[in-house]
Amino acid sequence: MFKYLIFDLDETLYPRQTGLMQEIGVRINRYLIENLHLPPEQANELRKRYYNQHGTALRGLVVERPDVDPEDYLHFVHDIRLSDYIGPNPALAEMLRSLPLTKVIFTNATVEHAQNVLNILGVADQFADIIDVRRVEYVSKPNAEAYQRLLNILHTRGDACILIEDAARNLLPGKGLGMTTILVDSDDCAQVDYCVHDILAVKQIVDSLLATNNPQPTTHYQ
Repeated sequence: MFKYLIFDLDETLYPRQTGLMQEIGVRINRYLIENLHLPPEQANELRKRYYNQHGTALRGLVVERPDVDPEDYLHFVHDIRLSDYIGPNPALAEMLRSLPLTKVIFTNATVEHAQNVLNILGVADQFADIIDVRRVEYVSKPNAEAYQRLLNILHTRGDACILIEDAARNLLPGKGLGMTTILVDSDDCAQVDYCVHDILAVKQIVDSLLATNNPQPTTHYQ
C-alpha cells in the first residue's frame, strides 16, 4: 500500500526552462574557481567529473576535499534571488492538494533552498517534510545510500513510496529499493515505470496507481 509521494525539487516542481539550475551551475563553477583557485576551464571540468563520478559537486568535494566546508559551499551556490526565475503556480498547488498520500521533498539542496522554492511556488503547505542533503549526511542522489537513509528517516519501505524526479539516473536507485518511479519532462523512459511530460500529469499516474492493484508500467501521459 502506498504511503508516500516523494518529490524531487529543482526542475521537477518547476520547468527546467526557468534557468534556475543553470544559474546554480554557474555559481558552483564560481565556488570552485574562488575556493580551489582553479582556472575557469579546469573548474568546469572538475564539476563535470564530480557530477559523473559522485552525483553532485558537493559530494565530490566531501569525498575528495575534506578541507572544504559543505555548509559554506551550500550557502554560496544557493545565494540566488529565486523570484527572478520562478513564481506562484496555482495549478501545481491544486494538483498536489488533490493527492491523498503524504508528500515529501527529497533534494540534494538544503532545506532553506527547498522552503524558499516551495514558498514562491505557493505549495509549501502541501509537503509534510523536506529531506535535504544534510539529513542524509551529505550523501547525494543518485548514491543508493541516500535513498536508504531517506527510507530510514521515514520509517518505511520502498514499496510504500512513489518517487518523482526529472532525471532517470535519480530514479533508478529508488526503483532498486522497490519504489515506483515517475520521470518528469524527459524522454529517457526505458528503465523507469512511468513518464510524464509535465508535473501536472503526475496526478493521472497516482490516481491510476491508487485505483488498481495491478498497474501497467511504462505508461506515457502528455
